[in-house]
Amino acid sequence: MMKSLVSTGNRYESLPEQYKRPLSDRPNLSQVFKEAIPLIDLGCPDRAEIVRQTGEACRLYGFFQVINHGISGASVQEIMGVTREFFHLPVEEKMKLYSVDPVKKIRLSTSFNNNETAHSWRDFLRFSCYPLENFMHEWPSSPTAFKEVVSKYCTEVQELGLQLLEYISESLGLERKHIEKALAEEQTIVLNFYPPCPEPDLTYGIPGHTDPYALTILLPDQEVAGLQVRRAGKWIAIDPHPSAFIINLGDQIQALSNDKYKSLWHRAIVNSDKERISVASFFSPGNNVVIRPAEQLTSNELPAIYRDYTYVCRKLVLLIHFPLM
Repeated sequence: MMKSLVSTGNRYESLPEQYKRPLSDRPNLSQVFKEAIPLIDLGCPDRAEIVRQTGEACRLYGFFQVINHGISGASVQEIMGVTREFFHLPVEEKMKLYSVDPVKKIRLSTSFNNNETAHSWRDFLRFSCYPLENFMHEWPSSPTAFKEVVSKYCTEVQELGLQLLEYISESLGLERKHIEKALAEEQTIVLNFYPPCPEPDLTYGIPGHTDPYALTILLPDQEVAGLQVRRAGKWIAIDPHPSAFIINLGDQIQALSNDKYKSLWHRAIVNSDKERISVASFFSPGNNVVIRPAEQLTSNELPAIYRDYTYVCRKLVLLIHFPLM
């Protein structure tokens, strides 16, 4: 059944019933705490120090922010601008891309997934972007600057992602390109739009989940915070550092690292007064890649925690790791 987009421009005085979460599954915003996550300066001339900080952030948090990341301020402003423009297009124009089929390489949809009992207050445009020449022709032609802006941004984010995967690999004691070769065959972008919500304490933009990928690079809205992370049994709100990107590990790195690094639960809340946008970039294996702990990270004393499993990247379901008993 097709769900209605929330990016219609309509303002509601109360939350429609289909978006209301049961009492046991609401944000409980009064129980959310503030806590800083690590901030890593990628402009540091000491690579070993960047690797050390990255490893510490991955081991203790699973989330961190990066500055001096090499993505230009112009690219950031342009991608945020074209994202906002897209979601403010007339509904009939956007609906040309609407689909509930998760296999499609580009699709506009709403909520979080098709199986939710209560809808989420979010629309998104998801599309593949690497290699560019294979996918650009499918991207929207409106706004007119979309393809130019997004292709430039995707290229810069690709470079950042591969750089981060090198640091993560080295922090695990692996060869520099190990994770890239094992887990970074594909790159996907998701443009998120969260309109003002009349009752943000009753619903989510995105409910709690882990990312079924290797790595996520999030460009957050600098004006309206919304990301929350589950750590040490409590939800903590993440305030974006100026000009920083937020990085989080996905399920695939948790498996490859043999549980040394964790893929943390996180969620997005919504705002009663302001719309919020974000741009998430995901790095993942190709279909049917076998995921297993790196051999160097297992031994008789530290055996593999997870069984080998095959990755299916476009089903958009959270992967369940099957521990060895």
